[in-house]
Amino acid sequence: MKVNFYKYQGTGNDFVMIDNRNLLIDKTDLSLVKRLCDRKFGIGADGLILIENHPELDFEMIYFNADGTQSFCGNGSRCAVAFAKKLGIITQTTSFLAIDGVHQATIVDDKVELKMGDVSSIEKTENFFFIHTGSPHYIEYHQNVSEIDLVREAQKIRYNLRFEKEGTNVNFVEKLDSNSLVMRTYERGVEDETLSCGTGATAVALSGFLLHGLASPVKIHVPGGELEIKFKNITNQQFTDIWLIGPAKEVFSGEIIS
Repeated sequence: MKVNFYKYQGTGNDFVMIDNRNLLIDKTDLSLVKRLCDRKFGIGADGLILIENHPELDFEMIYFNADGTQSFCGNGSRCAVAFAKKLGIITQTTSFLAIDGVHQATIVDDKVELKMGDVSSIEKTENFFFIHTGSPHYIEYHQNVSEIDLVREAQKIRYNLRFEKEGTNVNFVEKLDSNSLVMRTYERGVEDETLSCGTGATAVALSGFLLHGLASPVKIHVPGGELEIKFKNITNQQFTDIWLIGPAKEVFSGEIIS
């Protein structure tokens, strides 16, 4: 069987994209997911995204991490929107279903603006924030994030007694100026540092508001580029009208031969 695939990236977060409206890909075949995402024996990606039909919305996005687990992915969703436009499913605006519910998005020039879910609970301590923005994020502020041995330090948190079972993404953050932050992320499911993380950037932007008073929109600098987060603050525990904004680009395409 031959199946067409497309490779997309959003600020360095890369994904294998497949039009699965004819249900050619078996979603229960997690070994296939792992093989496609493998950077040595497959195409190589942080995750696999399937676009499928939905009876009421424009489409459904099925997202898998590289290890076969499922979660919501902000940058993956933005790439899915760009891919849906390429397929002719949408034009400039869309409503689609992801694992955490319905999302809206708009394509403006070369950027995709994705509406995230509301945030209604934030854990803040002297040492860290813990914020769920579709995926769980542990956030810790440092002076020089570029000098951190990220994988080593993040795994101490990812695999500690609190987070080992369910897992968490780990973000190390540095304040740049009154409107921007630098972020490095260790992603669960990938179990390594990634060049970008959309749900992480969203959580970090909200923490920047709470810790440093950064006003919307907040710019988040990641190793793969720059993201922008817009939001409305209701209380220190509640944020609404949250938008993740950044580029989503096709890299190449090919055929999967199985």
